[in-house]
Amino acid sequence: MRTILVGAVAMLVAGSLMDVALAEEAPAAKAEEKAAVLEEKLADQPLAEPAKPAERITPAEAEAVDPGGDKPLDDALTCLARTIYWEAKGEGQKGMSAVAAVVMNRLADPDYPKTVCQVVTQGRETASCQFSWWCDGRPDDVEEPEPYALAVEIARKALNQQLQDPTGGAVNFHTTALHPDWADEFVRTATIGGHVFYRSPHATATAQ
Repeated sequence: MRTILVGAVAMLVAGSLMDVALAEEAPAAKAEEKAAVLEEKLADQPLAEPAKPAERITPAEAEAVDPGGDKPLDDALTCLARTIYWEAKGEGQKGMSAVAAVVMNRLADPDYPKTVCQVVTQGRETASCQFSWWCDGRPDDVEEPEPYALAVEIARKALNQQLQDPTGGAVNFHTTALHPDWADEFVRTATIGGHVFYRSPHATATAQ
């Protein structure tokens, strides 16, 4: 009898743990699904219609996707949040929003890849990454939870089309300490924190 009771308790505990795991996975799965739909809607569409309320990623869903900052880079929300974090974690909300805008502007531009992850990892095959954090040879896991939480929230708003673009439609940026050769071929739109932003010379400036 005692053995049966112990076995029954173990089964109940295992079942409860499984229920908790499934409950935690549900918001994350929903966020990734919504992000994929929004990403597809925005690709190659500079004037895409705003996301409807039911399509938007909620804060709770976004927070569930990569709470430890160590998830593989295989979904739009994580790729965007990790890029915002590593490129601008010391730049405050406006500077981080500016990096998010560059990624989203590239996604909407037919000259760039069709998914967020492809946009932020572009050039990795030739070690000429468009976003430097991807090719710096260092681990990509998050080190500071607080700025990463802000990066996730900015990424969520960007995918939901709830984020104002402070860059004027920029698709490129560099630090103020540098002046790369390509900068002279683009139109300078803004300096935000430690970065200078540029749009394509063929694009129309957007309202800031």
